[in-house]
Amino acid sequence: METILVPIAVAVISGPIVVILQRLRKENSQQHAEGRVLLRNVAHKVDKIGTKLDEHIGWHKGKDE
Repeated sequence: METILVPIAVAVISGPIVVILQRLRKENSQQHAEGRVLLRNVAHKVDKIGTKLDEHIGWHKGKDE
């Protein structure tokens, strides 16, 4: 009988605690969205730099010939 009561007691005690902690948890979705936009901009700029480097290296190869 005790083996049945232990999981029930744990659920009764920890259930409300989990609910309270979930409500107190704050996520700032606006800041997360802004962070994603900034990361996307950085990735775009890195891609542009990569293209410019490829063109510049090609220029050097053409100059040597």
